[in-house]
Amino acid sequence: MDAIVVGCGRVGSELAIMLSRNGHNVSVIDKDPSSFKRLGRNFNGRTIKGMGFDEDVLEQAGVEHADVVASVTSYDNTNLMVAEVARRLFNVPHVITRLYNSNRVTAYEQLGIDFVLGTSLISEEIYSKILSGHANHIDIFGDVELLSFNFNSPNGPVKVRDVEKDNLIKVIAFKHEESYIIPVDNSLLHDEDLVLVAIHSSETENLSRYFRD
Repeated sequence: MDAIVVGCGRVGSELAIMLSRNGHNVSVIDKDPSSFKRLGRNFNGRTIKGMGFDEDVLEQAGVEHADVVASVTSYDNTNLMVAEVARRLFNVPHVITRLYNSNRVTAYEQLGIDFVLGTSLISEEIYSKILSGHANHIDIFGDVELLSFNFNSPNGPVKVRDVEKDNLIKVIAFKHEESYIIPVDNSLLHDEDLVLVAIHSSETENLSRYFRD
């Protein structure tokens, strides 16, 4: 698959790396060339400096052969412009945008634009933990947050059921060594495992002891 990612911030860089690691051809566009450092030395895709809604820039990125364009900048208007240019001028089969303003959901649905809704975090505590790098915010559904983090358990493995509490914390999946696992109650989480959880805002403090610094 040929993919173009517009915006090389935290979301864009992680998306580009995941696509590249899974064997897809990836081009990344950002107006700030220093942002490409987030991709790391092992990234084997292309990087293009410029505005993602610029036709010439998109052509440099290979838009005429692209299977998907994902616009994930921090600006809704920019993402919308990228989507419209990619869809209407270049007929890209699949265009996805990052949407921050939830008031625009109906308009995007009416326009037929595929989007992922990102809203502000649900509490100051979660916000501060994410900024400090303890956990990565993925998405939010009302009072439920999706987080990924490296597990902290230097004294030995911990059972999944001991991490979960009253259904307010749910371990969805984890990576141990090179294996990706959907857990059961007695699955063991080891120190430095990568863990994906759904958590109610009220339980952040209880889970924070497992966040690896």
